[in-house]
Amino acid sequence: MTPPPVEATNAFILLGIVARPHGLRGELKVHPFTERPGNFSSYRRLYLSADGEEPRVLYTNCQARVSGNAVILKLEECATREQAEQLAGMQIWLASCDLPPLDGEEFYLFTLEGKRAQTEDGRVIGTVMEILSSHGQDILVIRDGQAEYLVPVVRKFVVAIDDDKVVLDLPPGLLEINS
Repeated sequence: MTPPPVEATNAFILLGIVARPHGLRGELKVHPFTERPGNFSSYRRLYLSADGEEPRVLYTNCQARVSGNAVILKLEECATREQAEQLAGMQIWLASCDLPPLDGEEFYLFTLEGKRAQTEDGRVIGTVMEILSSHGQDILVIRDGQAEYLVPVVRKFVVAIDDDKVVLDLPPGLLEINS
């Protein structure tokens, strides 16, 4: 059965990068970029690309398991070590429509990009341009012209998220630190 085509307007989320082949049967060792590498096992459709640009090629995830800081991934279309070697260095993407639903007040970080960032009193700070992710703390990169502000993504700071804006309650001096 062929999966339905992904719409051109669909957002893609970068899950990780293929580090190298693993074993002789086409498994891949993946460096995950997600906080929950165990979620790889619940994603059936994965897209691989050399540099994140189109075209992304659809692959079917047969199995995924966490091994230390890596994910060992088995794709239906990759049966040999030679095929796996050709995928080394490829980026692994997930269509946003394949993400699991969230509970309550949870949100996906990528949904904040492009939204206007403002304080509770209505002061516009700028536009969320990107999210810097690390093992310690995710950071909103907010730009307004030449000014750039780095704001930690902390539940206490993110008060509300609407279709076009993120409302922030920031401690005094946080924006000035970025100047």
